[in-house]
Amino acid sequence: MTTPPPGLRERKKQATREALREAALRLAVEHGPDQVRVEDIAEAAGVSPRTYNNYFASREQAIVSAVTADRDARIAAAVASRPAGVRLADAITEAVVEQYTNAGEREHEALLLIPTRTALRDAFLDTTADIEPPLTAVITERLGDAGAHTAHVLAASVAAAVRIALESWLPPTGNAAAGNFYAGGLVVPSGSLPDRLRAALTPLAPAFDAAERRTQP
Repeated sequence: MTTPPPGLRERKKQATREALREAALRLAVEHGPDQVRVEDIAEAAGVSPRTYNNYFASREQAIVSAVTADRDARIAAAVASRPAGVRLADAITEAVVEQYTNAGEREHEALLLIPTRTALRDAFLDTTADIEPPLTAVITERLGDAGAHTAHVLAASVAAAVRIALESWLPPTGNAAAGNFYAGGLVVPSGSLPDRLRAALTPLAPAFDAAERRTQP
């Protein structure tokens, strides 16, 4: 079943959101995150501050959105595209790792900014909760309606595991004891992100396997 294309109103909303993301990232790269105001982002995107507030609650959300845009939907789509014979735990792990590690130039610019400010890091970590709703739908489709509650629990567990992996990958700003600083004071991502994601998701595999067994005839 194909999804109908978005209507004109939805396309306009998508265009506005994209313009705000691009403006937020460009201004943050050019002037530094602390020098960017919501009013500046709105003006650069050609909208009012009131319109801005309909899309983002802070400048940090807009900046982070440049790297996390639609990631939740892409993870769910990647899981759904895996063949039915692929173990669900493996399908989810590979989808998460793929979507969190394949970054384009724009995403790379945002990732360089995120460790520089605690507020940006926190906004980045908060986006992991967005994984839950679309992933719940995909897991429910895989397990059937009888597994809807289990699907919700499993999807929430994936979102929590991803957040834990990211927290360990991006140590809090100011953690001098860990020695995670560039000369300029930036936090250095700690270790391999794919490895940290896989390690965080591995404990969930038995629960996914058990859920799949219960749906088998």
